[in-house]
Amino acid sequence: MTDVMHGTPVPPVTHEAEEQSEEALARALATGRTPDGTADHEALWDALDDAAAGGKRVRPHLLTTVYGALGGTEPHIAAEVAAGVELLHTALITHDDVVDGDTVRRGRTNVVGTFAARARAGGADPRRAARYGDTAGILVGDLALAGAVRTVALCGAEPAVVYRLLETLDRALCVTVAGELTDARLALGGRHDVAESLRTAEHKTAVYSFQLPLELAAILAEAPEGVVDALARYGAHVGLAYQLRDDLDELYADHGGTGKDPASDLRGGKWTPLVAYARSTPAWSEIAPLMGDPTVGDGALQHVRDVLVTCGARQYVEDLVADLVREGREAVAHLPVAPVLAEWADTVAADTRRAA
Repeated sequence: MTDVMHGTPVPPVTHEAEEQSEEALARALATGRTPDGTADHEALWDALDDAAAGGKRVRPHLLTTVYGALGGTEPHIAAEVAAGVELLHTALITHDDVVDGDTVRRGRTNVVGTFAARARAGGADPRRAARYGDTAGILVGDLALAGAVRTVALCGAEPAVVYRLLETLDRALCVTVAGELTDARLALGGRHDVAESLRTAEHKTAVYSFQLPLELAAILAEAPEGVVDALARYGAHVGLAYQLRDDLDELYADHGGTGKDPASDLRGGKWTPLVAYARSTPAWSEIAPLMGDPTVGDGALQHVRDVLVTCGARQYVEDLVADLVREGREAVAHLPVAPVLAEWADTVAADTRRAA
């Protein structure tokens, strides 16, 4: 799952809305703690606090800014739902770290890495320590997921609205986790085309990162169904562009402050649209041996970067991002909220070649 927008700022949100969302998230995180919790209970909740810290809060910001632009009049309720969306994101990226075998997130040791290190310090062998780290990652993700549902369910909206919110959240979660499994299946090998890799990117990221916050904002603001549908189309297009931009940034952007490993997708054999396009060109023979190789170093990574440029894969994805952003803007051009969404689209479309 995508974590943050690399190298580009998040469109501004009012200080009050940001503060309300952060306060709501803090309350949600505190809810699960009990005075008589065991040491393990406290360790898991401390880890959840840490996992939820940092990041650019893309999804809560999108929800609250669009809710306000749609004329929403109960920002405190929107803040609660935004906190629930951020907890969902925390759950998904924590589980994703287990799936991918990653021990770093946002430039620091993640849940898996932290608990594995504790186990090694206590004398456990590397295999058992890694298993312990994965266990903690799964459990912390479970707590975050339960917290997401609880926070939305108790947001304070009318019961009929809450029902729609939870129904929308559930639908997005089902699509996202299926997309995660598809991503893992594609990494097993075989021939996969660009269309399938694009569907996977949409399901893994666009649905919960863009469509979900937008639909929740519209439901809370009691917008007409036509508005909800238009926002969903915008979310599908711009959300996919967001994931494609992240794929490009992972390889080409300045990673000074992102905490991302630029070789992680290559080492994990991830079938991104960049790779899928290259598979259709003669240059594939230069990339194929490196797919899924955990020993890929800086020299091999730079070679792959160069090959993706010369075979046209990078330009293909850059052009696709531009097309998706344009289609997203067109989907909502008739809505009063279009200027706000145009700013988000422009942020996603920011060209990584400036930082390459």
